[in-house]
Formats: sequence, structure tokens, C-alpha cells
Amino acid sequence: MTPAIIIATKAKIAFRLMQYEHDTTAPAYGLEAVEKLSLDPARVFKTLIFEMPQERFAVAALPVTHELDLKACARIIGVKKAWMADPAEAMRISGYPIGGISPLGHKRQLPLLIDASAQSFNTVFVSAGRRGLEIELAADDLARLTAARFTDLKKPHHGVSSPPEIQPIRRDI
Repeated sequence: MTPAIIIATKAKIAFRLMQYEHDTTAPAYGLEAVEKLSLDPARVFKTLIFEMPQERFAVAALPVTHELDLKACARIIGVKKAWMADPAEAMRISGYPIGGISPLGHKRQLPLLIDASAQSFNTVFVSAGRRGLEIELAADDLARLTAARFTDLKKPHHGVSSPPEIQPIRRDI
């Protein structure tokens, strides 16, 4: 049982676990979950850790089909600049492997920003703490358990009115 599952269980919230066999050659963890579990990509959220000046860190959860707008993250947190955390640092801080970082159950609580699109759905899917394991829960429960804020985190698509198409995971590599 992962820390994310323990937290959800102790909080007595409604949640569902979904598991699939992780392919180590998959190019994108979130899109692999979408494909293998036949999920709506708008409801599958990736968890990214970003860094700010003075070795401060925060977490962002956004749909797997979008890029994180780091300028927006910096502005929301109230700093001048933010950048993606080094993968080794993200693993050390969260206690989870890359591709399995959950917004729940980090070693120490970090500020969490959740893309506002999560509020459009009854439930969303996030990593449950390891590759191949997703937890489905209400976005409001996720926010309550993590003291998160809902905000716009997606990088704008200039001249494009809809998100990019999801490309299937290539098996011929």
C-alpha cells in the first residue's frame, strides 16, 4: 500500500484504484494510463514538481495532454521564476518514483496547485504512488486532503482552440 492510498483510506473518502501493467518503454506515463485503462485524457492528471528560488518546491497536477505553464505557477505562488525540478530531486522530495509521483502522501507537504479543469468532472485520476497504479477520486477531496488551490496551469495553445491530439503509444520501437 502506498502513502497515497493510506491517506485516502484514513480520510474515509470515496476512491477507486485502477491498475495496469506498466510498459518500461512507454514514452509518457500519463498517456500510457489513458490508453491501457481506456480513460478520458482530460480526467487523467499528471503530477509535476517544480522548483523556485531558495530551494523551494511545489507540486502541480494537470491533464496529461497539456504542458505546465511555469510562469503561471510562479505568479500564483508569488515568486519571479519557477522551473521543473530535477527528476532525482523530485523523487527525493516526494518519496515516489518518476512516473508514479502522486499528489498525495509526499514525505513533506508541499503547496499543490490543481488545474481548474479538474472541477469540471465528478472524479479525476492521479497516480496512486507507483507506475501502473491510478487512484480515482473527487477533485474536491484531493484538494481538501492536500490543501490545494484550483487555478489555470495549462500552457496556452497559441492559435489552437483545443488541446493537441493524443498520439497512441508506439509499440514498434
